[in-house]
Amino acid sequence: MSFIINKLHYVIRPICRLSILLSAIALLSQSVTGQAIPEHVSYEEIYAFMDELASEHIIIVNSAVKPYTKGFILECLQKAERADSLLNKRQKNDLAFYLQSYQIWNKDPQNPYIDEKINILKNYSTHSALTTSHLGFVHRDSNFTVVARPIWGYKYFSNDNGDVTHFWGGASAEAQIGNRLSVFASVRDNSISEILAWPGNFTRQEGGNYKLGEGGRSGGDYSEMRGGLALHWNWGNVSLVKDHVQWGDHDHGPIILDSRAPSFAMLKMHLNPVWWFEFDYLHGWLVSEVIDSANSYVSQYGESREAYRSKFIAANMYTLHPFRHMSLSAGNSIIYSDLGGPHPAYMIPFMFFKSIDHTLNHGIQNQNSQLFFNVSIRSIKHLQLYGSLFVDEFSKTRVGDDSRHNFLSWKGGARLQNWPIPNVALTYEFTQTYPVTYKHRIAATTYETNNYGLGHYLSDNSLEHYFALTIKPVSRLNIKLRYWQAFHANEYAYDINNETRIDALPVLEDKTWQNHTGDIAASYQLLTNVRLQLIYRNSNIKAFDVDEIKAQEYLSMYSPNFYHGRQQTIIFQFNLGF
Repeated sequence: MSFIINKLHYVIRPICRLSILLSAIALLSQSVTGQAIPEHVSYEEIYAFMDELASEHIIIVNSAVKPYTKGFILECLQKAERADSLLNKRQKNDLAFYLQSYQIWNKDPQNPYIDEKINILKNYSTHSALTTSHLGFVHRDSNFTVVARPIWGYKYFSNDNGDVTHFWGGASAEAQIGNRLSVFASVRDNSISEILAWPGNFTRQEGGNYKLGEGGRSGGDYSEMRGGLALHWNWGNVSLVKDHVQWGDHDHGPIILDSRAPSFAMLKMHLNPVWWFEFDYLHGWLVSEVIDSANSYVSQYGESREAYRSKFIAANMYTLHPFRHMSLSAGNSIIYSDLGGPHPAYMIPFMFFKSIDHTLNHGIQNQNSQLFFNVSIRSIKHLQLYGSLFVDEFSKTRVGDDSRHNFLSWKGGARLQNWPIPNVALTYEFTQTYPVTYKHRIAATTYETNNYGLGHYLSDNSLEHYFALTIKPVSRLNIKLRYWQAFHANEYAYDINNETRIDALPVLEDKTWQNHTGDIAASYQLLTNVRLQLIYRNSNIKAFDVDEIKAQEYLSMYSPNFYHGRQQTIIFQFNLGF
């Protein structure tokens, strides 16, 4: 009984703290607007449109921290509607298309409850509808708004190595209750005939926790459940969610936090009390997949019941807007374990976590802490300059020493759009990561969850050049031409007992893996949340014999068999829901 009580307090304590925090904010926040349902980062079109409006100096966004909430997106679209004289014809049509979807979250009393040209429930209720603009069920009144819709998708890949099919299906629901509470849930089951995103693969495709060979089928199945609840007011929100996040400006993969791994549960906070300052925080429950032998046991029927070691992340980001179209962000994070559950010191949002680590783990092995910075400059209309810096370890003694390096990753990029040619955008990004930046010597505190890296998709000791030309000839149609040249160099373990010092490992010395890929992607949104996409991809992915390891071993480690060698791949996708 005492064992059960000791374990229960690890669960009860953070719930009690969250309840106290939410109650305090509810009492202090009398003026409440908007809602805090996140728009998933896979809805690339709306995020690209938000970036476009920001570069046109119509709205201001903090593009370093995603996802945005649907309420924030609606506010931005409404600002653009009031400035529609600054938009061209295609932009006006895109704006009208997105407003049709997000307008449901407008709590203005003058806004009609349901405004649908096609509504088979119109004879039964003025508050409910089966709608084409949301492709699902909608109810809206003065106290309750809900949108529920199905999710279904099909993706087909074909090249000389064979064919791959990916099916998924499920449902989602989003609701605003009263003026302060938002809730959402989304579940989808996936089945793929050949796994294209194993942990360790250098791909931006979403990974999963696969069940292999289900029902005798090839490939694997996995389920992805996201959801949460949020309390919001007119300058911020707090939430308990299981979702994906992205931190760091990018077009082809952020270096701070990426969304390739399965979603994880987290407490989040967003504060925006004045236009020139924002603050973001999360405390997440990660999955270590490291067996905890002390808490593993054999059941009375002889079955092994294994348990993983606990693993958590705490991260914050401070963002200043010194000028209306400039954002400067700085933050820090820590991956920690073996503290008897989530530690209250790391649940204080505004802390410098490495300093706490020095206190909690004085004289013993430290946890895994990081620093990061991001800048986005849109001072010149049509042009965005951006960059990110991720620092795992830094010592000023290494600066200027050619034989040593700090453990960091950095990205720089530029995007020019709607000038000199309207409806055309040109993007370039460069990314470089030094050896062992995303590694750690303790398995339970690596920068991963479910063995998928949380940082840049190329991991450490790598480099990438990325180019993109985006053309939007008409509303809802995107044509994107992309080319990226990436390579990964020597694979090093974080071994402090190695003959070579960790900070003296050669940087980008020998190529182990190389990827030259160009593709043309055309996507069209038939309806809100309904997308068709067709991609032609020409790729050449190969590996090399390095450090007494054969090229084929590197190739299998970093890329799925489907993409090995020189390939011309056709990809078709249809999805209902994001």
